[in-house]
Amino acid sequence: MESNVTAGKSIRCKGNFTELLFLSGSRFSFGDRVINLVCFRGGELSAAVSRAGGEPLVIEEVEVAPPQAWEVRIKIVCTSLCHSDVTFWRMKNSPPAIYPRIFGHEAFGVVESVGEHVEEFKAGDTVVPVFLPHCYGCVDCSTPRSNMCSLLPFQVSSGMPRDRDSSRFSDNMGRTIHHFLNVSSFSEYTVVDVAHLVKVDPALPPEKACLLSCGVSTGVGAAWKAAEVEEGSTVAVFGLGAVGLAVVEGARLRGAAKIIGVDINPQKFELGKKFGLTDFVNPNEIGDERSVSQVISEMTGGGADYCFECIGLASLMQSAYESSRKGWGKTIVLGVEMHGKPLSLDTRRILEGKWITGSLFGGIKAKTDIPILAKKYLDKELHLDSFITHEVGFEDINKAFELLNEGKSLRCIIWMDK
Repeated sequence: MESNVTAGKSIRCKGNFTELLFLSGSRFSFGDRVINLVCFRGGELSAAVSRAGGEPLVIEEVEVAPPQAWEVRIKIVCTSLCHSDVTFWRMKNSPPAIYPRIFGHEAFGVVESVGEHVEEFKAGDTVVPVFLPHCYGCVDCSTPRSNMCSLLPFQVSSGMPRDRDSSRFSDNMGRTIHHFLNVSSFSEYTVVDVAHLVKVDPALPPEKACLLSCGVSTGVGAAWKAAEVEEGSTVAVFGLGAVGLAVVEGARLRGAAKIIGVDINPQKFELGKKFGLTDFVNPNEIGDERSVSQVISEMTGGGADYCFECIGLASLMQSAYESSRKGWGKTIVLGVEMHGKPLSLDTRRILEGKWITGSLFGGIKAKTDIPILAKKYLDKELHLDSFITHEVGFEDINKAFELLNEGKSLRCIIWMDK
């Protein structure tokens, strides 16, 4: 297999059509799935574009430019839909809504070509893109105390990380199509900065690697890196979506003795047990006499050691904080407040020694921590299979949106070749 291909021509995709030859003869096997990296006239390529907020994505003609310095162009093998994609897709007029745009930021792919100064990756590498950069070189990336890169500060930008006004996508009229969260994986090919790309073991199944690109790493990382959950401790998780269940999985891995899930959907208890959930509280079933925090205090003998808010509601953040133990209780906020409301806390509780902090990507430092999680899966320590509830082909990508909006899926894997 040729392994030293560098940037050259643009890839032009019209529905299912390309004009570029590269990596002649290259094939990759992942279990029973073969990924063929031979592109020729008549080969299938496609890109799903969002033209307006809340409207179905459309597969249409796009051009994917060559990677520039510090950039990598990858062939997406599979991608998945995260709540963040849906949140921004629903936005119509208010910033940071901008269209046309290619969404998607959880994915697994194979490197097709690299730009100048790229030494970490080569054509044929199996990779996952990530929304949060890890550059290795800045003071923040060099310390275990932070995962917030200061060389390429995180922004919900519509361009490339080193040039916020530029895009590597355009339509058949040459007009710009905007990026999303530094990834844009709802395209069969995308261009990603090296700081937003992680090499993974090719033994890891593509659909499982895809999960580590965002949601599962966020939840598991929150228990592991942000909270440093201790063996034998008590944990309360508010909101049992994919991220919340990943927190449960992370708490199980850390050896927590009691893991309490808080959700208004009673079916989440049985689902949560697959990941290590031991107890369940439904706020709609505890009556008006007691609050959730009082119930959790009774269940834990004074409050949970660690509380996690995984929805994005200020009221739930406050409830999580109130449910933590005096003296050392720690609350980790993972959800982005969906209405932009401020968080109000009783300062007397702060004086009692309770902690509250936020965490982006669960404290994960992508290039070092994601390979660790991948190995844990391969060693049968980390449970990933139950997060995948649906799989669809790329042409049915809008079905994934329907399933998530209806609350029927945790993660829907979208296969580019299915």
